Amino acid sequence: MENATDRRTATTEAGPPVPAEKRTGPGDPSTRNTAVLVSFTAITNLADGVTKVVLPLMATGLTDSPAQVAGVGLTLTLPWLLVALHVGVLVDRFDRRVLLWIADVARMLVVASLLFLAVRDAVTLPALYVGGFVLGVAEVVALTSAATLVPSAVAPAGQERANAWVAGAETVCNEFCGPFVGGLLVAAGASVALGWTGAGYLVGTLILVLLVGRFRPKADDTRPTGTVNQRIAEGVRFLWQQRLLRLMALALTVLSACWGAWLALMPLVATSLMGLDAREYGILLSALGAGGLVGALGVTTVNRLLGRRWAMFADLVGTAAMVATPVLSTNLWVVASGAFLGGMGGILWTVNSRTLSQRLVPDAMFGRYNAAARLFSWGAMPLGAGLVGVLAEWFGIRAAFAVFTVATLVIIVPFLRTVTPQALGEADAGPARD
Repeated sequence: MENATDRRTATTEAGPPVPAEKRTGPGDPSTRNTAVLVSFTAITNLADGVTKVVLPLMATGLTDSPAQVAGVGLTLTLPWLLVALHVGVLVDRFDRRVLLWIADVARMLVVASLLFLAVRDAVTLPALYVGGFVLGVAEVVALTSAATLVPSAVAPAGQERANAWVAGAETVCNEFCGPFVGGLLVAAGASVALGWTGAGYLVGTLILVLLVGRFRPKADDTRPTGTVNQRIAEGVRFLWQQRLLRLMALALTVLSACWGAWLALMPLVATSLMGLDAREYGILLSALGAGGLVGALGVTTVNRLLGRRWAMFADLVGTAAMVATPVLSTNLWVVASGAFLGGMGGILWTVNSRTLSQRLVPDAMFGRYNAAARLFSWGAMPLGAGLVGVLAEWFGIRAAFAVFTVATLVIIVPFLRTVTPQALGEADAGPARD
């Protein structure tokens, strides 16, 4: 862990402080940018949430194999393992808003292609896998780029609020509104659902025009100081050398593997074990977003009453409950309750971890740091999706979820030993951006 002097030095090297005109307040660019980022996040994640329902349910109509259905979830998240670090280098060298536009165009092309196949009744599993993989690559570019926009678009005083609303929009729209709307749209037909998804990505692309500011890294930061692999190594090394950031990345690896497993196998659990239709499955997934909404609205209060440490600890409890309930019951409301706790804990972790990283990581390193951190976390989702499919195939669905429940409980002790009040206080005392 770097001391305060090291962090202040990194801040000086990263660039000058945020100017007065970017301080928060009604009508200021910072306030406007927060609204734009929240709107963009809400709309595109609503589209993502619909896609999350559409693609797996389309797969269940083609096969009843747990491994093949889970493979759709695997393709959506596998790019985090394959291209995340290279995307981080791109984000530290090119305009981050342009990268978001490119990602959204790619998403629209994939959705249009799948829509064409659906209309012709020609959808196949390979088509879903290829489409899912391209959507996954676009998501890597979009989320890594978007994560770097908050520090440059929003003044430090408003970053925690911006993080809360952006993270809340991600969870509520991706896990609550998106799946619920997706379930309704799938009932009307896969082509209808895909059409609405493409429209959502188009609107999100247009909204980015309203952002005010400069979102390309500073000229000095964009000049390569080594090979791509050397620049990747800098980001990984920065993360690994800081004890708090390292623990957060490793803990989130386990938590994300659990989420990947839950999301990959739940379509089959819902349709086979629980006997749910598309609308009821949308309700089940929407419980994640309902918990996220509660977490987003209450994160400031929870932090004030309990502190960041216990707010983040809530994610360990919530994720354990989420993967444990399918082991214990097939009742819709029991499983939905576990999903609610998982969603609430997830948003509390996301807001606090983003705020901490924005204060610890200099802008020149932020794209590569985010890519490295997401490699540990999001990269674990395809591993979780793949592993749960194999375990379910060999030992049954309940046994597979039991394995992930135990894995979540194992990380409690290292979390409590590392994420201490002293460590969090040092992080808050030495922001990387004044």
